Amino acid sequence: MAFQFSDQHIEDFHMLGYTVFGKILPPSLISDLRRVSDVARKIARDRGGAQVQRLQPVGHFELDQQPFMDYAELPDLVDAIAKVLTPRHLHGDCDHLGILLEPAEMPYCTAWHRDWRDNIPGLNLTHWNQGLLDINLFNQINCALYNDNCTWVVPGSHLRHDLRSEAARFPDRPISGPNLGERTAEEREYICLEYCRSMPSAELLHLEAGDFALYRNTLWHMGNYVPYSMRATLHDSAMTPEFKEWSQQAQQDASQRQKDGIVMDNPNANRF
Repeated sequence: MAFQFSDQHIEDFHMLGYTVFGKILPPSLISDLRRVSDVARKIARDRGGAQVQRLQPVGHFELDQQPFMDYAELPDLVDAIAKVLTPRHLHGDCDHLGILLEPAEMPYCTAWHRDWRDNIPGLNLTHWNQGLLDINLFNQINCALYNDNCTWVVPGSHLRHDLRSEAARFPDRPISGPNLGERTAEEREYICLEYCRSMPSAELLHLEAGDFALYRNTLWHMGNYVPYSMRATLHDSAMTPEFKEWSQQAQQDASQRQKDGIVMDNPNANRF
């Protein structure tokens, strides 16, 4: 069934923190993007080893750029993003766009996090808090070329600061992922899945091939990856001039704060 936009996409995005444009990529474009992603996977592993999980930005590597340009210019997709956000929110910039890949050998997962706040050492949390609800900032994209069961989220968490239960689950900064140590592949897979489920109200975001997830990366989220499930998911942003300016300034400030000895502030210090 061809993709059809509805007001539910707008409601889901603003209330849940994400929406999925189901089957919005045409089969021919999926095929073209899979072909170039196969090349990207080889480049990534040649550069970073068997466990590498992304190549980014695609525009900096010897890849056929035409499928990425076709993705950026897809009329239904441009229109859907404009309806949920604004016509100023642009996707598919090859100087930013990446491809998320499955690890070749062992299961792996990231730590639970909210982007920037929990993974940029030295970040000024006041600036992050001020931008939390700004629709021009923090809009991220996962577009699946194969069925993708990697991303976990806490719906609605983009609208608020951490709950007491979330702060209790992850009291320290930086947030630690699970201890995988010298585990077998089967043990790692089990430990990672238990870690995903350990966050209160966590849900799996299931994407089928051709689905496009637009989400607020201030949402609690994480990734969980297994080597036996092929993955090639476009990782992108709905970019605005405001977010480019904000991110550049935030990185400059964070770098200076690190030089001043500030590693990572705890957002929940003295809150409860």
